[in-house]
Amino acid sequence: MGGDHGPKVTIPASLDCLKNNPELKLILVGNETVIQQMLPKDLTAYQDRLTIHHASQYVDMDESPSKALKNKKDSSMRVAINLVRDGHANACVSAGNTGALMATARFVLKMIPGIDRPAIISTLPSIHGHTHVLDLGANVDCTAEHLFQFAVMGNELVKAVEAIDNPKVGLLNIGEEDTKGNEQVKAAAKLLENSSLNYIGYVEGNSLNAGPIKVDLIVTDGFVGNVALKSIEGAAKMIGTALKEAFGKNIFTKIAGLIAYPALKLFKQRIDPRLYNGASFLGLRGLVIKSHGGADALAFKTAIQLAEIEIKKDVIRKISEQVEKILAHREIT
Repeated sequence: MGGDHGPKVTIPASLDCLKNNPELKLILVGNETVIQQMLPKDLTAYQDRLTIHHASQYVDMDESPSKALKNKKDSSMRVAINLVRDGHANACVSAGNTGALMATARFVLKMIPGIDRPAIISTLPSIHGHTHVLDLGANVDCTAEHLFQFAVMGNELVKAVEAIDNPKVGLLNIGEEDTKGNEQVKAAAKLLENSSLNYIGYVEGNSLNAGPIKVDLIVTDGFVGNVALKSIEGAAKMIGTALKEAFGKNIFTKIAGLIAYPALKLFKQRIDPRLYNGASFLGLRGLVIKSHGGADALAFKTAIQLAEIEIKKDVIRKISEQVEKILAHREIT
């Protein structure tokens, strides 16, 4: 029910996912009357794989997380996460209020033992394909230990979903030299250097999209990560607007635009943010995927498909096992 468009987006995306994956089962959580009205009359093909779970409330996009947690115990968000906790669903996918979703997920699902804080991870397009980045906004202030924990969790996710045995892990900094960075980043670097992770050292901001080498996972705190993410989104929007204006300036530029259309279409497909939609909340005992609030049907479909992959790859279990191993190793040493 959440996001800027609600069921107008989530229902078509859900039906498309069911069509593409015959093994997928979905539970639509929200106002049953509204959902029923928006579903096609003939659902014979999905009758065993699509159910509705009524929730009498929903969380507004601008509602404070504390109020949502306290007063919206029957919200679609809360009910969906309860279903994950109780084993009736393997994952929750929501386009709703990010702060409320994180607070509710942390309260209901609890943290993986050994992890202090959850982190938000997603992928960004790059000249090397794409790069996984965390944290993207869950934690404004982080210690070196938090950054190390983020790296451990992100490493396991990348290994699972990308089928990479030894992902390259970089720590975002203002320079690659050892002398650069604040004390928090320098301390995190030492922890990573002494770990079993394939830590390649500091990486600069250009590595998010166009670094000299491919970095599979980039670790940073939520403040820097969110600013970087929004800056990239803004730059992409500016480029798109500038190209549209340039090709629409006069008859000659319009003709040039028609000639260049095939190349421009390929360019758009490569950096289309809808194909990178979906951010995972790592560190919880259950799987929660956050879709962009303004997502259209294609973008929300991408978020559901991300959940499918992480369920299939058993990401939560693998993160839990790796964290346990690291804690045991620390106790021994």
